[in-house]
This record gives sequence, C-alpha cells and structure tokens, in this order.
Amino acid sequence: MSYKAPAETRVGHVHLKVSDLERSIAFYRDVLGFDVKLRYGERAAFLAAGAYHHHIGLNTWDSLGAPKVEKRAAGMYHVAFVYPDHASLGRAVGEVRAAGVDIYGAADHGVSEAVYFDDPDGNGIELYWDRAPDLWETTDEGALRMINAPLDVDALIADGQA
Repeated sequence: MSYKAPAETRVGHVHLKVSDLERSIAFYRDVLGFDVKLRYGERAAFLAAGAYHHHIGLNTWDSLGAPKVEKRAAGMYHVAFVYPDHASLGRAVGEVRAAGVDIYGAADHGVSEAVYFDDPDGNGIELYWDRAPDLWETTDEGALRMINAPLDVDALIADGQA
C-alpha cells in the first residue's frame, strides 16, 4: 500500500441511526451538551459543539422504532469525543453521571484518559482527553506504548468541579 492519508485528515462527524429522534436529541443536547444546529424535518437533526456545522447527525430514516444495537453484532464499537483538557473531561463526565447514565468503563491509556458508556440506542460513547504528545511513551522501536490502567472517575469528576 503506497497511499497515505494526509496527516491533517480528521473525522468530521458521526451520523447515527436512532430509533427515537427526540430521545436522542435530548441525550446529546441535555447530557453531552451539544447544540442543535439544524432539524431536517421530523426524522433527522444535526448537533455540534461551538460554531462547527455538525459533529453528530441523528436520523430515523431506516431505524424509527428499531431495537437497541446488539453488542455482539458487527458495527461501530464507539464514537469518541475528545475534550480540550482534563478538567473539561471531568465536567462532562460529571454531567453524564448526574443524568443517571451507566458508566461501564474508564481507563488511563497513557496517551489519554477515557470514560465509556452507551447512548439510549446502545451506541458506544467514549469521552476522552489526550495528554500532550511529548508525554506519550514509546517503545525502543518507536511505537506508542499504550496502557489500560484503571481511571478514578470520582477524582476525574472532582477535578472538573474545581
């Protein structure tokens, strides 16, 4: 393989099939804090943080009333939202917990800290922040040395309230 994607390439947005548009809008708006940028009739909506046109697309075009995502089915494992720093991640995770969302995972990966939970349709969500690249450990061969150490969610939330 000779083609390499440009280093500036990034994920622009995720577009999710959901079963109940209003429920999903409420989750992404009221729990995760994204703003509704556009409603596309009664079957789709686009949300974003800040001035971006959309980070999240939601639609019921093929999924209105569908059951939750099966964990053992092929498909998206999770979508990850990166926060600018440790404190803003802590605040966001505090909002998730306050909303009663089940946080089923949290890890310090060495390069980042991450928290995992599902949206109302069972789509996996990761909230994380990256440490500065000069703090990332590498192997003698130059590969990233990532870990999967426990992350203290209570301490993370407390840091977000400071």
